[in-house]
Amino acid sequence: MFENFKTFEYTLAGRPLVIEHGKMAGLANGSCLVRYGDTVVLATATASQKPREGIDYLPLSVDFEERLYAVGKIPGSFNRREGRPPDKAILTSRVIDRPIRPLFPKDLRNDVVLNLMVMSADNDCSPEIAGMVGASIALSISDIPWNGPIAGVFVGRVDGQFIINPNSAEREKSDLELTVAGSMEKVVMIEAGANEVDDDAMFEGIMLAHEEIKKLCAFINEIAAELGKPKFDYISNDPDPVLYDAVKEYVIDDIRFALDTDDKNIRDERMAVVTDKVYARFDEEYPDSHSLFDEILYSVQKYVVRRWLLDDGKRVDGRRLDQIRELAAEVAILPRTHGSGMFSRGQTQVLTVATLAPVGEQQQLDGIDEEESKRYMHHYNFPGYSTGEAKTARSPGRREIGHGALAERSLIPVLPTIEEFPYAIRCVSEVLSSNGSTSQGSVCGSTLALMDAGVPITAPVAGISCGLITEGDRWMTMIDIQGLEDFYGDMDFKVAGTHKGITSIQMDLKIDGLTPEIIKEALTTTHTARDYIIDEVILKAIPGPRDEISKYAPKIIIMKIDVEKISEVIGTKGKVIQKIVADTGAKIDIEDDGTIFIAAVNPESGLMAQKLIQNIVFEPVESEIYQGKVTRILPIGAFVEFAPGKEGMVHISKLAYNRVEKVEDVVNVGDELAVKFLGVDEKGRMNLSHKDTLPKPDFIPRNDFIPKPANDNAESSGGAAGDKPKRPFNRRPPRNDK
Repeated sequence: MFENFKTFEYTLAGRPLVIEHGKMAGLANGSCLVRYGDTVVLATATASQKPREGIDYLPLSVDFEERLYAVGKIPGSFNRREGRPPDKAILTSRVIDRPIRPLFPKDLRNDVVLNLMVMSADNDCSPEIAGMVGASIALSISDIPWNGPIAGVFVGRVDGQFIINPNSAEREKSDLELTVAGSMEKVVMIEAGANEVDDDAMFEGIMLAHEEIKKLCAFINEIAAELGKPKFDYISNDPDPVLYDAVKEYVIDDIRFALDTDDKNIRDERMAVVTDKVYARFDEEYPDSHSLFDEILYSVQKYVVRRWLLDDGKRVDGRRLDQIRELAAEVAILPRTHGSGMFSRGQTQVLTVATLAPVGEQQQLDGIDEEESKRYMHHYNFPGYSTGEAKTARSPGRREIGHGALAERSLIPVLPTIEEFPYAIRCVSEVLSSNGSTSQGSVCGSTLALMDAGVPITAPVAGISCGLITEGDRWMTMIDIQGLEDFYGDMDFKVAGTHKGITSIQMDLKIDGLTPEIIKEALTTTHTARDYIIDEVILKAIPGPRDEISKYAPKIIIMKIDVEKISEVIGTKGKVIQKIVADTGAKIDIEDDGTIFIAAVNPESGLMAQKLIQNIVFEPVESEIYQGKVTRILPIGAFVEFAPGKEGMVHISKLAYNRVEKVEDVVNVGDELAVKFLGVDEKGRMNLSHKDTLPKPDFIPRNDFIPKPANDNAESSGGAAGDKPKRPFNRRPPRNDK
């Protein structure tokens, strides 16, 4: 049945990489099954037969789909099936999309869909890398026009040593999470999270990854040479050259004037006039061609911006290539939030708000990797008004999720441990105005908000973006790119970090790749810029984390109990813990190891809850003295509650050093009594002593032990009148030595 079934084998980081073709998904334009260790990913590439009308971009979709059966899980949703992809899958889709997209023809408008379905997941063999390799192979062997292949690897660093595709245990120890994609010639994509890794080490890791990528690309080329189909012809969406030249000549001076300002609002107003002018001039000759004119105007603007940069070294807003726009920072803007910080760079403005919560409010994750929860959450919102557009609010898209994750990754390395700062932390970045690099603005705003909230971060983090313009062998970088330089440039190289080193990188390209020289310059340029932002803006707005958290934030108490006592604190069906919460108003989270987090805005409520739990788990120490209260009396002794819920008995013989005839002669119900804990007997009873808490007398008069007289007329020597006196019961008669 599978006459065309073929397999290809490669060894990647010491583990087998097997590509199968011809058994599954035969109706897709291109498909393969990737086996990397026990990880299995089905990769398919499909394209529509006709272009989509009325668009000026490539309609490419990359869907990385996690099936929870891949790790033997049933989804936790109500209907027990996968729904909206988790953030981790969306982020992986973006990582695969970025190196693949620039290699499609610029004028292709056919819908292209890459589907990467994880069917089995081995945490030692990255499904993300298997998916990226599978996507490249599926496109390479398909008939879809694409100038690949690319390949990708993951790089870690343990004890200063780089590791290609580290396993799960190695990733736990690694101070670097670096994903690199590239072609045989150049690096196409970089995504990194790092624990303040210096520029030289990051560059070394990128170059090491590219050497492995070249070998993988050669392997993919071998597969494509054997299985590849001829690429299909498509209708080009490029405008007619004659029309393009006519429009360009007609309005190029107007466009130069329109773009020559640092104010986005003025530029948009001027370009609206230019657009109307083009419509009026060419509508009669080319009716219903507004989308075509829009694309031509875009191309002319791109031409103007690039010529200014390449020929004149001129930026749209008049800055030098190494000059950052005007910066500003503020903190404590919102009175009732736990922390807030606003960062402005030119017309880009981001307000970040920090919220502190009990650790029990950390996000629970339902994915195929080993991460089940995260304590730090960063969310990014990009409303329409930030770009002057009339758009209603919608749920976050892939861009919002990606930018939030990038800021989150940037700040995690400087956060305190949960032992140092026992809080779940959420930062929300609200983009108020956007004119380039809002993701890095959110990194700076988040540093401000965290310090304003009193989170003891180890160092401030700043982010900045570096752009690129290329023409043949010529190239130049520029720092702090604004919107036009991003749209019409070739690169958006985002780097965040501290003075010490890098915490994150994300690189977007519109060309076929970067040389080592460009990468090295981008790292150096962004380091200088972020140092300036930290010293001249962030630390001048707030010199360090506040000494105390907001009075509106919950105060956290951490305590540790014996794991065997957890059930006592929770109680049957949770009755005990629920009563403590109801009585105190505190929120209580209990970990499996016996760690308890008590959170309350009112400190007294937290202390009350702590005291109640301490009382429940209290275990008396033998020979220790406690203060208690007599709860009941029996002829043989008194019961004393010497700690909440802890009651023991003081035997009558342990009430005093002298003989006690009746318990009531010494104590009554309700009396306060010091007791010494003697231990627990074989029946589980707690034995106490009051006598052992008293100073021991030098002499105990024995006559105190003589029984009381039988009646009021009795002589003190004992007995009734005429009776023979009784001798004390505990004394022997005098010995007669004779």
